[in-house]
This record gives sequence, C-alpha cells and structure tokens, in this order.
Amino acid sequence: MILLPAADELFIPDGDQARQWAEDELSKQAYQAAKPTWFDEWALGVVKWISELFSGKGTGDLAPVFLTIIVLVIVLALVVALLVWGRPRASRSTHRRAELLGERDDRTAAQLRAEADRAARDRDWDTAVVLRYRALARGLLERDLIDPAPGDTAQGIARQAAAPFPGFADRLHATATAFDAVRYLRTPADEEMYSLLAATDDELRTAPPLEGAQPQTVQAVPA
Repeated sequence: MILLPAADELFIPDGDQARQWAEDELSKQAYQAAKPTWFDEWALGVVKWISELFSGKGTGDLAPVFLTIIVLVIVLALVVALLVWGRPRASRSTHRRAELLGERDDRTAAQLRAEADRAARDRDWDTAVVLRYRALARGLLERDLIDPAPGDTAQGIARQAAAPFPGFADRLHATATAFDAVRYLRTPADEEMYSLLAATDDELRTAPPLEGAQPQTVQAVPA
C-alpha cells in the first residue's frame, strides 16, 4: 500500500520557482548537446527561403517575376559581353602549351631559337634545323598569325603563314620541306640549310603581316 502525503504537506512551486527549475534542467549537458547549432539554424533558414522563393509562398506573385528579371539580366549581360569583346580567344600561354608539329612543347620561340643556335655552334645541324623551324612556327603562333589544328604538319603551317606573308610563300615552303626531310626522312642537314631557315625566321620576326590577314586553321595533310 502506497502512502500519499497529505495535501498540506505537498510543495507546489510558484511560477518563478518552476521556471528556474526548468531552466536548470535544460541547462544540463544532455539537453545542450541536442540543441541545434547556429549553422543548423542558418542552413534551415536558407533552405526555407529558397523553397518559398520558388514556390511563391510568402511573396505572392513577386517570386516568379523576380526570378524572370534575374534570368533576363544575366542573358542580357552575356549578350553585351559578346558584342563588346567578341568570342574569347585562347591566350598566348595556352598557345604555347598546345601541341605543335606533333609534340607538346612549352618552350617559347625565343627559347627554341637559343637552343637552335647552340646546336648550330656545336655543328649539330639536324637538331639546329628542327629546333629553328619549331621556333619559326612558335613565333608566328605567339603573334596570333597562324592557328594550326592539332597534328598540323610543317607544310600546313607554311601555307597558313603564307597568308599574312605572301612574299615569303616560297621560302616558307622550302623551310618546311627542310624540316620534314630532316625530321622524318632522316636526311642529314647542313649549314646552308640552317642558314636559310634562320634567315627566314629572322626576317619574319620583323616583317609586317598583310593588313587584314586572319589566322585560318588548315587541316593537317601529309607533308
């Protein structure tokens, strides 16, 4: 048999005392660990805002109109950018990293010329000819005067270069032929071959291109 205390022995706290007891209980670690963090509350708020934005709740007819305006502004900005600046073109650093004459080579035209001259001083004419033609092609590429396709050949580059430099067409063809002969046919190079290539490269560096000439991609064909 359970004995219950008499009514006059029960302690009934007043409002302030009850509130204090509740605060003390909720301040215990077990309750605090289960309390949402500020990040949880922020994330829930963002999710709620986005859902209301797309559903239109709380905003009436403003949400669809607001989204439509944002989309139109973005599209208009892109159109204006294309009209003002045109289609983005690859930077020169991208050109330098692109495959050229069947190989990927990050060296600049100046670096290739220096190495070609070093090989020429050592009378390594094969290496000198190959490097100097690469320097010629890289120099035209850095000036945005040619735009060779991946796998384009020396003759393809020569044909592209002849567009801005029509007066060099025959010499460009001759230097491309020399490159192909040394690089692929294993024909021994000599000083005369290198001198022709170096002179052509040097003159192209200072020659003004034909006004209005634009780089055109030429499909690779066998040399």
